[in-house]
Amino acid sequence: MDGLAMRFLGHSTVRLETAGRVVLTDPVLTGTVGGLRRVAPPLPPDAWAGADLVLISHLHGDHLHLPSLRLLGADVPVVVPRGAGDWLRRRGFRRVHELGVGESLTDGELTITALYADHAGHRWGPRFTHGPHAPAVGHLVEARGRRVYVAGDTDLYGEMAQLSGIDVALLPVWGWGPSLGPGHLDPVRAAEAARLIRPAVTVPVHWGTLALPGIARTKKMRRLLVEPPRRFAEAAAAHTEVRVTEPGEHVRLTGVRP
Repeated sequence: MDGLAMRFLGHSTVRLETAGRVVLTDPVLTGTVGGLRRVAPPLPPDAWAGADLVLISHLHGDHLHLPSLRLLGADVPVVVPRGAGDWLRRRGFRRVHELGVGESLTDGELTITALYADHAGHRWGPRFTHGPHAPAVGHLVEARGRRVYVAGDTDLYGEMAQLSGIDVALLPVWGWGPSLGPGHLDPVRAAEAARLIRPAVTVPVHWGTLALPGIARTKKMRRLLVEPPRRFAEAAAAHTEVRVTEPGEHVRLTGVRP
């Protein structure tokens, strides 16, 4: 697609280049994330170089990853869900913007709008009551007539059908473990999301990148590190063009829609 380039860096991290800006989504850039280990190839520093804006969908540690944010520098502009700004500022980040559902931010020709996401918003998961909390969001990225839906983590919700004219959707299709908790999409439910949204192109994300070291080599986990985006592609073929992209690779966007 003219004027739009993407590179899937793994998990929910995508480098999006449009309208002269470099946007990173939920950056996870290091070899470990808490107790999880990166099983995809390591990322070279040029994969995240030049970031102009960072979008954070929610506070979970595999989406708001402080060591990865620190690689980008304390002055990189970071967009977080409304209610999370002070928590991040106290950790040294100086240019933090908060967006609640329906609120927008404009940066040059780029407009970012926060969208609803059906996912737990607590930093430490749904069972805890202490610590930071901010409602999870997705994002709509608009520039020069292009509309990119960045779902973040979410389950299905009916209002997805109200999204229209989406050129590219970044939809999660799995996670990092042998099963999924609430608030996530598996390949079949992600295909239903694609049916509701009808994006021209969909890039499956949130797969094939992180795993627990003790089970990463089990037969089941080896299968779950490769199968979900392919199962999604089969299930969603009638609703969207699917671009299965390995972690670290550039997304093929040519030949889809001028």
